[in-house]
Parts: sequence; structure tokens; C-alpha cells
Amino acid sequence: MGLTVRDMSDMGRLAQLAANPQDTTREEIFLAVASLYRVQGTHLTATECDLMRDILRRLTRDVEMAIRIALAERLADDPDAPHDLILLLADDRIEVARPIILRSPLLTDEDVLELIAECGIAHQEAAAARPNIGMQVTDVLAKSEAESVLVTLVRNVTAKISPMTYETLVEKSRQLASLQDPLARRSDLPQQLATRMCEWVSEAIKGYIVQNYAVEPKVLNTAIAEAEVWIKNEPAGPKNPPAESAQKLIEKLDRAGQLKAGFLLRVLHQGQIDLFDLAFAKLLALSLAELRQTLYERGPKAVALACRAVGIDRCVFNTVFNLSRQARMMRPLLSEADKAEIEAVFESFTKTAAFEALRVQKG
Repeated sequence: MGLTVRDMSDMGRLAQLAANPQDTTREEIFLAVASLYRVQGTHLTATECDLMRDILRRLTRDVEMAIRIALAERLADDPDAPHDLILLLADDRIEVARPIILRSPLLTDEDVLELIAECGIAHQEAAAARPNIGMQVTDVLAKSEAESVLVTLVRNVTAKISPMTYETLVEKSRQLASLQDPLARRSDLPQQLATRMCEWVSEAIKGYIVQNYAVEPKVLNTAIAEAEVWIKNEPAGPKNPPAESAQKLIEKLDRAGQLKAGFLLRVLHQGQIDLFDLAFAKLLALSLAELRQTLYERGPKAVALACRAVGIDRCVFNTVFNLSRQARMMRPLLSEADKAEIEAVFESFTKTAAFEALRVQKG
């Protein structure tokens, strides 16, 4: 396919700029290369594309932001723009990146995940507001410690959020009041999680949940009463051995495929420490004695490995550690060295690697 008149003009302009650099500005070179790349990107050789990307990368930081913003606005809705050029702009200052992150149809979930990992909170907020982000992206965003990112995510009604990620967000809403109202107003929030939120949200939000989630007043009152009892009284200590009914329940849930990390958090919050221990042991393929030794005798790192192995997020680790120890009348203290080891576990170990590390400790 031959060049159009416009393409020839771009090529000629680029040649003129290259021949007379003293008469040009960096902005002119940047726009000329970007324009040529946008129009002819699919027809350029790999070497030519590499050269243009290199020129743009070198010039980006020296070109006025207004120029880069204008280019980003121009390309944000263009389905035919070169993918590499889109990525270059998405990795720029947030003023430049925002229209690309919010609107470009060329950004994949994998691209967005890379931006989240490498960029700051402002880019994460834009990613959280991007329409139709998938569960892989929302799972990562829900682990953020930045309140603004979390609030933006739950307000994004098109974001696809898994039940496990909702567990994480609901637990965070205990401490972050700004999450409670937008969470309660999401149409895809599981009813059991909405009911659980009634333990700590305001009367206004509680009324909204009752009205919109078909929560039976009796069920709600029971949940609130149980929460009040939990707050006012020490949880019952563990039994050895646990009640036969508790063991049968765990076996039944396991056979039905319903034994998941979310169940651990739920029964722990309810003070049902025997169910917590039995379920944790089943998920880790340990005996009850081995599980209790791992959680309560081997230190915080072992607890972190156990949590990582069953898919409990770092953001709720402290809750698991504190409540499990309080149930056994243990002081949930963490030294700076403990905190560093815990961070290392969640950053460095996959679920499989954490599981294997526990098996080695067991041996």
C-alpha cells in the first residue's frame, strides 16, 4: 500500500526536521514522529517502529505537557493507534495518562496490571475507574492500602468483582467508613456480605441494606445481637477435641466444595475458633494438632505462610493473626522483624510455594 498525500507530508516534514534540527523544536519533532507512527505504524518495519519508539521515549520528558496531553486526548478513543504508543502515553504523568487509561480500547487487563504494579496511586485510581475492568484487575486493586483507590473501585459500577474480592473490601470497610455506602449500593454485592456489614455501618446504610437486599429483620437483628455479644464478651476458647458437630460440618462443606478462605474469615469474626482451626487444617491438608502447632507455636511467619497458602490476602492478615490469638488468650504482638518476614512471605511466595514451605516445616 502506497503513502497518502498526508503520509508523504508527514514523511517530508520529518525529513526536513532531521536535516535542519537547528530550526526545529523538540515539540515539532515529537509531534511529527507521533503522527507518522500513528498513521503508518502498521506498515513500518520492526526496525522503523523501534526507532520511532526510541525517539518518542527520548523526547517525552522534554516536550511540554500540554502537547503530550493533546496527543493523548487525540489517541484515547482511536482503536487503530499503535499499541506501543498507547503504552508510552499511559506510562506518562497522570495528566497525560488519564485519558488513555480511562478510554483507550487498546489497553488490555494485562497492560493495566503492569501499570498498577509500576505506577503510583494516581494511575491506580484511573485504573480503578476504567470501564469494565476484569476480576484479575479488581482483585489487585482491592489489595491497595490507598483509600482513594478502594473508593474509586467500588464506585465503578462496571467493574467485575469476585466474591473473594468482595470479602476483602467488606473487611476493609470495617475501618474505612468511606467504603461502606458505595459498597452497600453495588447491585452485585453478595447478600450475606451485605448482611454482615450491618454489624458496623450507620443506621442509614443499614436501612438501605434491609430495603434493597431483602434481609429479613429477624436475621438482621440476630446478626446484630451476635455482634454485640461478641464485642461485650470474650470468645469461647477452643475445645480439644472439637465438638463432633463442628467436625461433621467441615467435612460436609469440604465435600460440597464450599470450604474457602472466606469461610475462615467469617467463622473467625464470629468467634468460632474450633471451626476456624478445623477448616484451616482441612484446607492445608494438616491434622488439627499440626495446624494448631503451625498457627500458635511457630511464630508469625508460619501464620503468614499458612494464610498465603489458602489465599488469604495480606490486607486481612492482621485481622486473622489478632483474632486467632485473642481467642486463645495470646498477645498478638508483632516486632519489626516479624512484620518484615510477613511482608516477605506475601511478596515472594506463591500459594503453591507457601504450601510447600509449610510441608517442609512439618517434616
